[in-house]
Amino acid sequence: MSREPLWSGLSLVGALRARVSGGLPREAFGVSIDTRTLLKGDLFFAIRGDARDGHEFARAALEKGAAAVVIDEAHADDFYGCGPLFVVRDVQQSLELLGQRARTRSRAYIAAITGSVGKTSTKEMTRLMLSHFGETHASIASYNNHWGVPLTLARMPESAAYGVFEIGMNHAGEIAALVPQVRPHVAVVTRVAAVHLENFDSVEAIAAAKAEIFSGLEAGGVAIVNADDAHTDRLIAAATPGAGHIFTFGEKGADARLLSYRAIGEAAAVEAEILGARVEYVIGAPGRHIALNSLAGLLIAAVFGINVEKAAATLATFSPPSGRGQREVVETPLGSFTLIDESYNANPTSLRAAVEQLGAVEPGPGGRRVVILGDMLELGPEGAELHASLAPDLVAARIDQLFTAGPLMSHLFYAIPETMRGAHRRSALELEDVVLEAVRPGDAVMVKGSNGSRMTRIVAALKQKYAPATAK
Repeated sequence: MSREPLWSGLSLVGALRARVSGGLPREAFGVSIDTRTLLKGDLFFAIRGDARDGHEFARAALEKGAAAVVIDEAHADDFYGCGPLFVVRDVQQSLELLGQRARTRSRAYIAAITGSVGKTSTKEMTRLMLSHFGETHASIASYNNHWGVPLTLARMPESAAYGVFEIGMNHAGEIAALVPQVRPHVAVVTRVAAVHLENFDSVEAIAAAKAEIFSGLEAGGVAIVNADDAHTDRLIAAATPGAGHIFTFGEKGADARLLSYRAIGEAAAVEAEILGARVEYVIGAPGRHIALNSLAGLLIAAVFGINVEKAAATLATFSPPSGRGQREVVETPLGSFTLIDESYNANPTSLRAAVEQLGAVEPGPGGRRVVILGDMLELGPEGAELHASLAPDLVAARIDQLFTAGPLMSHLFYAIPETMRGAHRRSALELEDVVLEAVRPGDAVMVKGSNGSRMTRIVAALKQKYAPATAK
């Protein structure tokens, strides 16, 4: 598949503040920091990560056909004569400079989205809607940190009409450092919740950190906040100095208001009022939280001058991102079960929403509602209590069997009724065989946990043992 040039070689010299060694490439067709996904013609940045230094892969990048490699002065002699090089003082800083140059040359309408929960699904729904009305560039996966945001910017074509950026954080000040690079016309906070508490003194401090996204708004830009959030007033106060307009979404007197929600199999029927206009639409995934987040996406569309009814109609084809609610019907020799993959991440708020959603699922004949959970991490000293506090939610959702992994999840396991307890193990690895033995035809099975809990291995094991029949 042919690609249009993204950057000319000459423009890269100034943008990167680099000196050239080994010849100047005519152009670069993409930007990469990972040789596993690098395509011929990409510009490769040798980023120093937490575990590995990208300079270790510079030669491999050139061998795969990279247009050029960006390296630092400290490694320049190591790669002399290997191929086209842009030699810079600091590779990370040069990636940020290229991202800022992409933003400066762009005429796209830009939206930035953050939140303790829901930011990726909101980003994906917004991307889907906007893509029907113009060329849309968006963060892939969860490229929302100090390298993901500038990388996404650097990849943005000059021809893009819309840009949608996810911005995340684990500490105060991280969003404040990233949002000036994005310079959004619209900034959204989906929800403030008890996540990363080991790095914050309170949820109020998390709200303040999320509100940093409003500090980078373009002049006259729009802030969008959740009207139902406990910290709405705090967010609005933070947005007020720089925002030209502030809109809210939710169920209580919001500018974008959910009027009704009804799950219909693997989709949902929604009725909403967006800035005074009543809209009925279908979302291709169930979940009240997804329906609420769609309202934020529709407000973005409205701000960008897109017909809200037409934008809402595109959501019928929405599918949750990998690890965030994707559903598969998995065939076994004796029948099928439904696998709901929520394994990418977890916190108390998102887990409650996922359990509530599972409670609305009707298992097949002879089946059960089965939840498989790994530790929710970064919750600080209240972690054990926050895990145990989820027991009433599992009971309310009529969960039949709970399987847990990790020392924190043991507090939830022993807080639920004994009849609900499946098994608890120290890790996902130790739980894997137990789950494979326990799951049976007719079950509705949900897997969830923080990324560090490695619950993805449970999902992978179920898929490896049984071939997926259909993707939902």
